[in-house]
Amino acid sequence: MTVSLHHIVVDARDLPAQARFWAGVLDWRILSEREREVVIGPEETAPVGICFMPVTEGKTLKNRLHLDLNPGPDERDAEIERILALGARRVDIGQTGSESWTVLADPEGNEFCVLRPKTTLIR
Repeated sequence: MTVSLHHIVVDARDLPAQARFWAGVLDWRILSEREREVVIGPEETAPVGICFMPVTEGKTLKNRLHLDLNPGPDERDAEIERILALGARRVDIGQTGSESWTVLADPEGNEFCVLRPKTTLIR
């Protein structure tokens, strides 16, 4: 028997707002919206989605797990600006300034990275 990844689950205080933010970032859509669960994905048959589950407390520490986003070739700066316009913000988690990624946080403070184009990551 094998298992597969079904959802990445993200704790959130405002489920609909977080779902709208991440659906906008990823160009996905809201697939299911319930009082205690909102699921987004590229389509209903997609192998993996993101599920937002409620918590009452706010985020206080650096994430133990984060998402790395891969923009298209020569699109990183434009994608960062687009994501900032959706409600993200730049965050400092100790970067030196010479990294090949940019650290942002979603509206609830969850860090994620926008990488340089994927074709350059294996060199």
